[in-house]
Amino acid sequence: MYYRIQTTKPQQFINITSTVAQAVKKSDVQDGIAVIHVPHTTAGVTINENADPDVVRDMISALNKTYPVKGDYLHFEGNSHAHIKASLMGSSCTVIIKDGSLMLGTWQGIYFCEFDGPRNREFYIKIID
Repeated sequence: MYYRIQTTKPQQFINITSTVAQAVKKSDVQDGIAVIHVPHTTAGVTINENADPDVVRDMISALNKTYPVKGDYLHFEGNSHAHIKASLMGSSCTVIIKDGSLMLGTWQGIYFCEFDGPRNREFYIKIID
């Protein structure tokens, strides 16, 4: 399943947990896996806390301290920091489906991670029985 997402900031994490949960429900798969894939080199996907929005802010802040937007990079487009951050987050993640629901921890959410926005982006969800 193909999904479009519009990011609105240069760097942001967008909670896509409900989109993935809806895809699982629509699939009628009771026990399997959901694979979420981001086909971009300056965006990624991760699972982390979704209860406190300060966690997302702290993650972006820490990534920027380690991999600043402006640095001693050679890539001519000027977005090397975004490529590095996307590689660290990864381009896909897998979540187990049990009894028709995502097996996420109480505080976990699935995030689309933008590092070179704002942009029109896409991601894919594959449900496997």
